[in-house]
Amino acid sequence: MNNIKVKIKLLREGVSVPEYATPGSAAVDLRSAADEDITIEPGKRALIPTGIAIAPETDGVVAILAARSGLSVKHGITASNGIGVIDSDYRGEISVSLSNVSDTPYTIARGERIAQLMFVPVMHAAFIEADELDETSRGTGGFGSTGKN
Repeated sequence: MNNIKVKIKLLREGVSVPEYATPGSAAVDLRSAADEDITIEPGKRALIPTGIAIAPETDGVVAILAARSGLSVKHGITASNGIGVIDSDYRGEISVSLSNVSDTPYTIARGERIAQLMFVPVMHAAFIEADELDETSRGTGGFGSTGKN
């Protein structure tokens, strides 16, 4: 497993450094650092602060915020934007946008695990304008073109 060093700044009282739950964990859990509990009504969103800011040692990574599967499956609480992208040069507080897609209000308690944070290598593309693209067996088949099974 590859490791990078990431400086972390704790911005709020009672916040601690995230830890990997198991040796095989791909991500660390982030917790709510809101000053008070936040209730997300059905169909609504809330921006939840985590109380941390980070500085990866390299520009060659991106920090990705992902939903916690337990919150999503059990309570309908998902990441509002699917995933969150935290660029390597962002130094502000990491906050998580959560949506309630259930029909029941859900309260996020201070200290509750609300999202996962993982680090992924980044490659920048050198775009080359072309009149034609290489042919493939899929061609221009888009959404659902490869079938259901």
